[in-house]
Amino acid sequence: MAHQITSLILLLLLTCLRGLSQSTPLKLPARIRIEQGWISGAINASGDVHIYKGIPYAAPPIGNLRWKAPQPAPSWKGVRPCVAFGPNAMQPVPVPSGAYGKEILIPPDGPISEDCLYLNVWAPAKKANKKRPVLVIVHGGGFTGGSGSISLLDGEQMARKGLVVVSINYRLGVFGFLAHPALTAESPHHSSGNYGILDQIAAFEWIKKNISAFGGDPDNITADGGSAGSCSVLTIVASPLGKGLLRRVISESGPLFQPKECRELRAAEHEGLQTMQAKQARTLSQMRALSADSLLKGDHLRLPVVDNYLLTDHIRDLFAAGKQNDVDLLIGYNEGDQDMRGPAQSAQAFIRMAKGKYGLDADEFLRIYPASTDQQAAASQVAISRDRVFGWGNFLWAKAQSRQGQQKVWMYYFSRSVPAVPGKPEYGAFHGSQGAYVLDNLHRWNLLFTQWDKTLSERMSTYWVNFATSGNPNIAYSEASTQKKVNEQMPFWPPFSVAQTKVMEFGSEVKPINLPSMRAFRFFEVE
Repeated sequence: MAHQITSLILLLLLTCLRGLSQSTPLKLPARIRIEQGWISGAINASGDVHIYKGIPYAAPPIGNLRWKAPQPAPSWKGVRPCVAFGPNAMQPVPVPSGAYGKEILIPPDGPISEDCLYLNVWAPAKKANKKRPVLVIVHGGGFTGGSGSISLLDGEQMARKGLVVVSINYRLGVFGFLAHPALTAESPHHSSGNYGILDQIAAFEWIKKNISAFGGDPDNITADGGSAGSCSVLTIVASPLGKGLLRRVISESGPLFQPKECRELRAAEHEGLQTMQAKQARTLSQMRALSADSLLKGDHLRLPVVDNYLLTDHIRDLFAAGKQNDVDLLIGYNEGDQDMRGPAQSAQAFIRMAKGKYGLDADEFLRIYPASTDQQAAASQVAISRDRVFGWGNFLWAKAQSRQGQQKVWMYYFSRSVPAVPGKPEYGAFHGSQGAYVLDNLHRWNLLFTQWDKTLSERMSTYWVNFATSGNPNIAYSEASTQKKVNEQMPFWPPFSVAQTKVMEFGSEVKPINLPSMRAFRFFEVE
């Protein structure tokens, strides 16, 4: 009854707004039937995108469902209004810092809760004669923060370009990635520690079942993950549980492909045991009785677990054996990606480290990463953290996919510096800055973008739409035609291969270049 009353209020509100706006009339989107029941949504100001927010795709993971695999969302009677984002997953309240302003963080007024398994859908209002491609945004945040409600991840613009766009929330931190011997013993699959990834798989399963109701094609789903979101998507591609869920993948600055990078179950269980003992919780009932806030204290990054269920082996080894799910892949990283953890070493200390670690190969290492002065040494250390963590990991994934898979790989390098804020340092093409460009959301970012920035965003988002549609960023998207046609107004993006390591640079120009840092990647592979 409450849902019906709320729906009536929403209808009256939108009817009033329609009367106030003669130039762009608003109308309530048609009610949609999904597997749990009927939902209603909202419409954007220009009337061309229907928006549904806060749709539950799984049961709230609270109480006895804390640290359990996601369960089906309950059904409801009547019409459920879906006009506001669901709660953000449990995480510390974010504070703007450095390059990361409020537009890149979860909304300050958004609730934070363990009850967080919700998704959002943006769908073109115009009916099409065929199902539309689906783009699913998997947010980053180091597996400890982030949300599908972040302003720069909004899906309206990409829906206006013809995609059905979905953003999802999933469990984070200790709630999403705690492994523990008692949790493993309780599990029917004898595993623990991968709840956040299992949430994402549940979301993709929900999308496969329900996206047709929004006009989307359940057989043409592209996952677009940034940072930890990309690591998540890679884990799903490597998992037997991900079979048939994805047709294409976009990876933005988030590899998880270096040797033995994920935790093995026993080591993860040991860490979890220590975590719970420090909180005086020695049984499952005591663990589940802890308040969410007490669990957040002292929380830290945990990576997915090789548990013989979600991951049957280390990701790189699964690819080497050809056991991954085969997908089209668009992958890349940023010039300003970095993973520096602490102050830079002096030139003298850096040279001493290089000689001690690399011996006879130290001279080659120092030619790649010079250290003639302290300033140069500091810049080299930033470059190493980018090349080693982000660049090389992306290169390894692209190389493995091009060798082992049947689908093509497309690689990019984002080098466009975002506009500086007066009185603040320049942050360049920092980690995560590409997201607003590819989703055509620069208008949501309070920076003084140039006309070229807007042109670059338009081109990048067009490549992304083309890829999500056909698996080829060069093929122009068209709702009116089923014929594939190369977009001759855009620079041709050559496919990536081990023999032809060409990537598309998005910077002061859009052009194919040789993959930067190849000399460093060759060094890493033989060190």
